[in-house]
Amino acid sequence: MITVSNVSLNFGGQKLFSGADLKFLPGNCYGIIGANGAGKSTFLRILSGELEPTTGTVTIPAGERMSTLKQDQFQYDAYPVLDTVIMGNQHLYDVMKEKDALYMKPDFSDADGERAAELEGEFAEMDGWNAESDAAALLTGLGIPVEDHTLPMGELNGGDKFKVLLAQALFGHPDILLLDEPTNNLDNRSVDWLEDFLMDFPGTLIVVSHDRWFLNNICTHIVDIDYNQVKLYVGNYDFWYESSKMMQSLMNDQKKRREDKINELKAFIQRFSANKSKAKQATSRRKLLQELTLEQMPASSRRYPWVQFTPEREAGKDILAVNGISYSFDGVQLLKDVSFILTKGEKVAVVGNEQAATALFRILMEEIEPDAGSFKFGVTISTSYFPHDNSRFFDGSELNMMEWFSQYSPEQLETYMRTFLGRMLFSGDDVYKPVAVLSGGEKVRLMLSRMMLSGGNFLILDQPTNHLDLESITAVNNALIAFPGNVLFTCHDHQFVSTVANRILEIHDDGTLSDYYCNYEDYLEKKKAEK
Repeated sequence: MITVSNVSLNFGGQKLFSGADLKFLPGNCYGIIGANGAGKSTFLRILSGELEPTTGTVTIPAGERMSTLKQDQFQYDAYPVLDTVIMGNQHLYDVMKEKDALYMKPDFSDADGERAAELEGEFAEMDGWNAESDAAALLTGLGIPVEDHTLPMGELNGGDKFKVLLAQALFGHPDILLLDEPTNNLDNRSVDWLEDFLMDFPGTLIVVSHDRWFLNNICTHIVDIDYNQVKLYVGNYDFWYESSKMMQSLMNDQKKRREDKINELKAFIQRFSANKSKAKQATSRRKLLQELTLEQMPASSRRYPWVQFTPEREAGKDILAVNGISYSFDGVQLLKDVSFILTKGEKVAVVGNEQAATALFRILMEEIEPDAGSFKFGVTISTSYFPHDNSRFFDGSELNMMEWFSQYSPEQLETYMRTFLGRMLFSGDDVYKPVAVLSGGEKVRLMLSRMMLSGGNFLILDQPTNHLDLESITAVNNALIAFPGNVLFTCHDHQFVSTVANRILEIHDDGTLSDYYCNYEDYLEKKKAEK
């Protein structure tokens, strides 16, 4: 349990939030959400004791052990993987190492024997004899093969290091678990395993994540950082999002149709209360929702960017034919005899080998040449491309945002460009900010603006949700659902893929392709059945 009393934080002369009064209880999962820069990760650091608040206190009962997901991937490079996981319970690890060191002494004394006996007792109380097998089970669940468990951390790649640090946070049955973006670098199988693990977690779980699917599956509550306040709401992310929109509409509606809106909200609460999810906490969540009142409903001040892709002309019958494309890079076969045909209206997610997917997209955009094979777009097709790496559009540029945007705008009037940029949340003097110093999310929003201006009827997007906050991800997601043309894309966001794609192309590690004429959920079921 964690009790937060009157916590506020001023950071760099700016007030992030103030007057936070919350209680986090065992058996619940709390998802922390908020716009980029709102202070989500900072609030997590306050809860962990890593950062002192400007005012207020955070209280944790004596004897409760807290575990956090470490962010420094180089901190444990000198340690074996298995040891790194066990360090998730530092006291257990220290006892284990001291005990082993005593037994290794050539001049083992009576005093050493007494100390060893004390350590053995502590070790047994902490379930130390199962420590290595428990750590190995966590690593295997997250996709780290057994043969890598004894390697030094320094020999692993960044993605595998992250998995080890996640296993470290989960290790040893902590009472309180704080996780900052735990699904980063995880494949679908690992995310599913993590969801199942966290659903069974009996302690207090607090998570920061941009993954809406993940938040929906595990969360019983949402902590929203907005209006410079930290507020707690019952329900998962979708419930928060839908009820927030409805409450905002009610507030804006004033007295007009107010009673109808209130009845609509009550019906909405009832509908969500009866909704079943795979989460083990579903029963307690329904009970909490049944007790919810209108006064406890959220209303957000956050703005969503305006994203809409409008093709200049409708595509004809022929869309795209890919025939026998092969491609290698640095001696690695990324694509091997890849062939497929896209028909009108298909929205295709490319999954599997991400480097191979990027190579395929770059070939289709004629940025690189294939080693073999060919492709042909239909004569009515006009493409618009969102690259995985957008640095060439910004690095070294001396243009400000307005000047950059004017390169692609069909209308050069400043009022027109300001209106368009304003819809993408750029306003005031922000439009004169040099593009070279923009954040990752700001650059992505500009690249999306460029795509919207192109009028393409075939969109190719390589990880468009990277660097975006939940609001921007939702806006892009909805825009692609509504888009009437063809889409070929990659994305880590489960809900994004599930709601956009009606066909799946899987590129295997050997470069070959499997084609699934189904949506993402059916694809995942088929993959499970294949095992």
